[in-house]
Amino acid sequence: MANAIAEGIRRARPDADIRIRPMADGGEGTLDAMLAAGGERRMLNVRGAASARRDAATGLLADGGAIVETAEVVGITDPDGMAVPVTERSTLGMGEAIRALLDSGARTFYVALGGSSTNDGGAGLLVGLGLKLFDAGGKELQPVPSALAQIARIDVSGLDPRVREVEFVGMSDVDNPLTGDHGATAIFGPQKGVTPEQISTIDAALTHFADLLEPAMGVVKRNQPGAGAAGGLGFALHMLGARFETGAEVVAREIGLDGALEGANWLITGEGRSDVQTLHGKAPFIACKHARTAGVPATLLSGAVDSAALPRLSEFFAGCFSPAPGPITLDTAIRDAARLLANEAEQLTRLRFGSN
Repeated sequence: MANAIAEGIRRARPDADIRIRPMADGGEGTLDAMLAAGGERRMLNVRGAASARRDAATGLLADGGAIVETAEVVGITDPDGMAVPVTERSTLGMGEAIRALLDSGARTFYVALGGSSTNDGGAGLLVGLGLKLFDAGGKELQPVPSALAQIARIDVSGLDPRVREVEFVGMSDVDNPLTGDHGATAIFGPQKGVTPEQISTIDAALTHFADLLEPAMGVVKRNQPGAGAAGGLGFALHMLGARFETGAEVVAREIGLDGALEGANWLITGEGRSDVQTLHGKAPFIACKHARTAGVPATLLSGAVDSAALPRLSEFFAGCFSPAPGPITLDTAIRDAARLLANEAEQLTRLRFGSN
């Protein structure tokens, strides 16, 4: 979409110096944004949320690091993963992806945590890296929520030793703990299919998992900010020693946003829909913050803008706009997004700078 906006600007000002820096905040699209700064897309065959194998895109960055996007492996938009109950979904494919990228030599991993369909406390990721779960009879268990309450023993001896050499960075603006009233299941479970009746049961299963995993690994992390991200995937990353950063800040740094703002006189940013949540670490707000620091006005151009949020958004953005020319269906908006964005960007440029 950044290219479409650039096209519209050029229609009005062919002489414009346009610096395209795609942004993301840890959700869907983060992989593409990070790779836009350089690197190699790497397709991996891993297990999706429902354990069926699927091809998922990951990335090897120009600096030798790797990016794994949760939404790409176990995303909530994957119909196959969403076809099974949330109690039977797992992040196993995330561990498989990390292990494959370890084989490629990566030792810094950026894990984008937005858009997950899973609620397994990160058990799948750890099993994918070699951890094993056993019931009281010694039977190995699958790392899905329905089995976590049955765990009697966790064997960490098979955990890939290379993870001790790895720097993990969790990309998320979520600061929830793993369990409790503000935990992964209670807050984010319903959007993944957790029913009100299941919340306490699944939350108790995650608590039991943490009760056994923490002493087995010698660290206590369930209440760390971000442990509840991506259905508890953040907890597994914390157990591996990860540090957490706001996803959009990581992307801004990796794509060189501050350098692109040097000498600039306008920034256009946007997202699918903007509302007050935009001001809580979302990509357009982070881009706007960097622009304001550089003394550059930032205009918001989003698919839709919540009119009730305009007073708050207008405290930061130099105008908030939608490219929709009038009443329009969602299907039409998606189909014609590039054309609509280019048209609106052209008009905004004419308004701000005139034409050349």
